[in-house]
Amino acid sequence: MVLWLFYGLSALVVVLDQWSKQIAEAAMDLGDGFVVTSWFNWALAYNEGAAWSFLSNAGGWQRWFFVVLSIAVSIALVVWISRVWRNEKVLALSLALVLGGAVGNLIDRVLYGHVIDFIQWHYNGWYFPTFNVADMSITAGAAVMIWCSFFGSESSVAANSEQ
Repeated sequence: MVLWLFYGLSALVVVLDQWSKQIAEAAMDLGDGFVVTSWFNWALAYNEGAAWSFLSNAGGWQRWFFVVLSIAVSIALVVWISRVWRNEKVLALSLALVLGGAVGNLIDRVLYGHVIDFIQWHYNGWYFPTFNVADMSITAGAAVMIWCSFFGSESSVAANSEQ
């Protein structure tokens, strides 16, 4: 496996994220939604804050704060992937997923001043915050990193088996 495959995965996440957001905006107006199942809706929402609308009503400064933070995190992830991909492919995969999601949402913040969300889960009157493909990628990448921290990655498994 080569390094560019991890960056390619990140790029694929960005493309899928931006494509799905364009479809959602073309199909719905802000605040509109479509019931898909008893627990799942398509619902267009704009998030000017971070996860779960954190700081969404902060007056506008948060846009550029999150832009700068996203750029810094993305650069750190690019460097981190380049350092671990040979020995820790699962970690590099998880970092690539987080990188793709971070860049997908970064593009929204720069271009529109908000992140476009359109996936909504709900149950019995309780609604999970609306999210998007970038958010799913970040969550999946973080989950894999947590898994690796508890159960080890390739390098830690190899090191333990040599002892």
